[in-house]
Amino acid sequence: MSVESKPRILVKQDMGLHYFFAPCPRGLAPALAEELTSLGAQHCVAVDAGVSFDGPFDLVYVTNLYSRIASRVLWRVTHVAYKNEEDVYQAASAVRWHVYFTADRTFKVETNAHRSPVKSLDFVTLRVKDAIADHFRSATGRRPSVESRDPDLRVHAFLDDKMCALYIDTSGESLFKRGRRDHVGEAPLKKNLAAGILRIAGWRPGTALLDPMCGAGTFLTEAAEMSLGRAAGRERSFAFEKLARYNQLNWERLLSNAKKSEKSIEALPIYGSDLYGRSLGHAVLNLREAGLESAVTLKQVNLLELSAPSGHGSIVTNPPYGVRLGEKEKLAEFYPQLGDALKKKFSGWTAYIFSGDPELARLIRLHATRKTVLYNGALECRLYEYHMVRGGNRPEDKRPKLDAKRGAVDKVARAGSRGKRT
Repeated sequence: MSVESKPRILVKQDMGLHYFFAPCPRGLAPALAEELTSLGAQHCVAVDAGVSFDGPFDLVYVTNLYSRIASRVLWRVTHVAYKNEEDVYQAASAVRWHVYFTADRTFKVETNAHRSPVKSLDFVTLRVKDAIADHFRSATGRRPSVESRDPDLRVHAFLDDKMCALYIDTSGESLFKRGRRDHVGEAPLKKNLAAGILRIAGWRPGTALLDPMCGAGTFLTEAAEMSLGRAAGRERSFAFEKLARYNQLNWERLLSNAKKSEKSIEALPIYGSDLYGRSLGHAVLNLREAGLESAVTLKQVNLLELSAPSGHGSIVTNPPYGVRLGEKEKLAEFYPQLGDALKKKFSGWTAYIFSGDPELARLIRLHATRKTVLYNGALECRLYEYHMVRGGNRPEDKRPKLDAKRGAVDKVARAGSRGKRT
């Protein structure tokens, strides 16, 4: 389900077919494919951690500007069979690199592989660098410099057991970096993961949204920007601006249209709260930096004492899951209380709880109508969906009591999951 209306975006100056790949947090590829399709991408195919698609070159501008879920947008420049490092060098040498960027640009090569027969990815990286340098010397008499820390452009090499693909990164910094300073607490969610969770939850602008443990307010900021029609990349620069075929007129026209379509700031049915003033302070600062402080309602309050702000809506939240033994024991007592509060005070709402600790999630003692596996970095997590109906999701006499579940609580206390705050 789409969480925002389709913007009027496509520019059609170049209708030649180009091939792209957009990586994203694992588990979000189906949501990303849906988003990219709404932006005009063609033939979207979701794989484990991204989406391949094609379309005109100006789709580079559109997807970088509007995508909230992609980590970056990669432009494929070759895709060939290979058997060894020399084949990779020959494949890279055949690319007309000087057509894509000039020798004045710095570059970096990054290599990833899955079941590749090559013995050393570092050597593959070196051979791709050599191929690019050799091509520039032959074609222009000059070669671009390699810059490992802050290159103008990145070239990505992906190897599987048979095929080698080379891509130019059109994004630069990861797309979850929206172009402004972030005030964060401990281990915040990345913005594209938060946006993907909102899309999976089926939340739509205009529908009430509550994050009762909002931390730095990542869900709130993303939801408010979606509600106001703000393009995700409106405040940042991109690597495609350093490509030889960059069309400044097309880009500036697209960016101008995006800004004209934004809605004026108004109070939205988006609510956040947190028990801790320090965490709520981060949310205030982030909303202020984004110009959204007046659009979102914040309150410092214990979730267990919080009342529903309206008759129905969506709760989307990322509760903490502690590291130290004492924290785990407290959380094991809190999670059943969380389930009781949702059941008693939020009838008619749907709750989406994102957690990396399945033992704690079980202690909520509500029946999840859906579980979606997602990854926060390398950590496997789940997004649990609960439809709140009056009286709870299971009979009272069948609910496991905390004392009867002491073994489960002890198991939770021994678990080594890291604490998370949005």
